[in-house]
Amino acid sequence: MQQLLGEEFPAFQRAMQEAPPVSIRYNRAKWPDAPVADPVPWHPDGAYLPERPVFTLDPLFQAGAYYVQEASSMFLYEALRQTVDFGRSLRVLDLCAAPGGKSTLLASMLSPDSLLVANEVIRQRVSVLRENLEKWGLPNIAVSCADTDDFAALEGWFDVVVADAPCSGEGLFRKDPAAFREWSPASVDLCVARQKRILANAATALAPGGVLAYSTCTFNRQEDEEQIDWLRRSFGLEPLRLDLPADWGITAADGGYRFFPHRVRGEGFFIAVLRKTEGHSPKQQAGPGFKMLQALPKKLAAEPAAWLRPDAEVQFFQTTTGDVLALPAPQLPTYQVLDKLLKSKWFGVNTGAFKGKDFVPAHGLASSILANPALPGVDFSREQAQLFLKKEVFELPAGAPTQGWALARFSGLNLGWMKILPNRWNNYLPPERRIRMEI
Repeated sequence: MQQLLGEEFPAFQRAMQEAPPVSIRYNRAKWPDAPVADPVPWHPDGAYLPERPVFTLDPLFQAGAYYVQEASSMFLYEALRQTVDFGRSLRVLDLCAAPGGKSTLLASMLSPDSLLVANEVIRQRVSVLRENLEKWGLPNIAVSCADTDDFAALEGWFDVVVADAPCSGEGLFRKDPAAFREWSPASVDLCVARQKRILANAATALAPGGVLAYSTCTFNRQEDEEQIDWLRRSFGLEPLRLDLPADWGITAADGGYRFFPHRVRGEGFFIAVLRKTEGHSPKQQAGPGFKMLQALPKKLAAEPAAWLRPDAEVQFFQTTTGDVLALPAPQLPTYQVLDKLLKSKWFGVNTGAFKGKDFVPAHGLASSILANPALPGVDFSREQAQLFLKKEVFELPAGAPTQGWALARFSGLNLGWMKILPNRWNNYLPPERRIRMEI
């Protein structure tokens, strides 16, 4: 760091002893008029908070109204805004996606006829990725659990690939003491080798003319600038320069951009965007239907359709376990290609399942922006919403429906399903979503 910063090193040392800033990014699809009092300069929906609240107990957080994301990481928005046309239909891959910060950011940038594939290599981390994307509520998403090698079969297929690669975590030392304890020169070497394998597969999957965004939360040149130079020499990728205001405090590097905590209100971060100047056009074509999904018969499709917005452009499919999925119709061929090549994947919105003659809605539908706003609901106070999220029993407020399915809501946002019976009501919040901490 002394070599990188020279006379600025003491200021960097002081910054590393300070508490990291707290920042969130609003979900405009769910909270369009959210107030931004202290904005993050490089993201229109990013905001700094004066202190760190208990996010777990905030019903707005549980409803997907915002995502808690480190401010430097939000710069992905500005980097891609300047280099990608998001007004057209795109295929976007987030190659190392868990827990979902960059995936939710990307999802909010895409047009409705685009598709985001959020992939996580480590199976134990996929559940939190799926949960966060389900909470975010946008339908044109696929989640996969695949090794990055598997995407080499999709040569030239993605218009944008984001690789927020596993790294030595030097930029997180003040935020995460474990990252400090685990650092060693050997771990840097291990990360460099792992990153090269990830980046090779990312470059292969990228379409000619497509954009690769590579980022780390570390400072050393081996994992940052030297990887960009390797990409340039090995795959013909050209780093792109961005037009950035000087008062943002971001430092231009060889092929990328650095975020130092004494210059910006954020953690240590490195990002580069590169365009693929040559390569092969995609060869993969959609297969005849899906391997594990069956189209829902038309006589049954009317039931889940009644729970969705009237303008929802979807088709319904059923899994082998009976779940009814709503897949955005414009992206069906894209989903079919993924279905053919990836083993573990989850598509679209889980709307529910048939239990005998009855249709039981799924939590994924409650979280989705596709849920029909005309569905019955119960508006809770903050205290009642917290009790609902803890799956505790309490008396419903006056004016609540007297019978049938209803959505538990807070500030107009859906929290989950409840079924109201003549003498009681049942909370259908999934057990894994239950708040377990004390209020």
